[in-house]
Amino acid sequence: MDVTTDAGAPWLIVGLGNPGPEYAMNRHNVGFMVVDLLAERMGGRFKRAGKAQAQVVEGRIGPPGPANRRVILAKPMSFMNLSGGPVNALRDFYKVPVAHIVAVHDELDIDYGALRLKLGGGDNGHNGLKSMTKAMGSDYHRVRCGIGRPPGRMQVADFVLKDFSSAERKELDWFVDRAADAVECLVIEGLERAQGTYNS
Repeated sequence: MDVTTDAGAPWLIVGLGNPGPEYAMNRHNVGFMVVDLLAERMGGRFKRAGKAQAQVVEGRIGPPGPANRRVILAKPMSFMNLSGGPVNALRDFYKVPVAHIVAVHDELDIDYGALRLKLGGGDNGHNGLKSMTKAMGSDYHRVRCGIGRPPGRMQVADFVLKDFSSAERKELDWFVDRAADAVECLVIEGLERAQGTYNS
């Protein structure tokens, strides 16, 4: 049974994306970009996570004292639609309550550059979330990074697997930086404070 009130339990921050250099700058990989930045801030390097099909960085975020949090940053290496298996394996290994899991992912129904944070809910057709929810239920946090809808008649699958446009790339560093700030705020100060500061 998950001890959702255990303030000392670690947090598992999962960036959703697809492994491999050909996907690195895709819209679908913004979750990877955010956890890469968080790892850089912590001074950590991703490494293979034992038997789990994922790469992880272990560390701490927050000021010294009671607000300091132990975190595991993770990038599933299973491709997006199979993310749930590696995340569930990490949850079991690190003994993380589901309420201490944060999925960072792209969101079609939010304008590019906007963020929304929430706890639980549906998957809105997102295959990474669908896989996670099937593996462990839906009661985990989400940091939803808006990428907007495809233009014209472009298929959703084509849109999310394309790189950010040159115009979008001008704002991308700012966007990823703000999303990383939102993750840190969520873990250190709680969902309500993070929503009030970063939801747009």
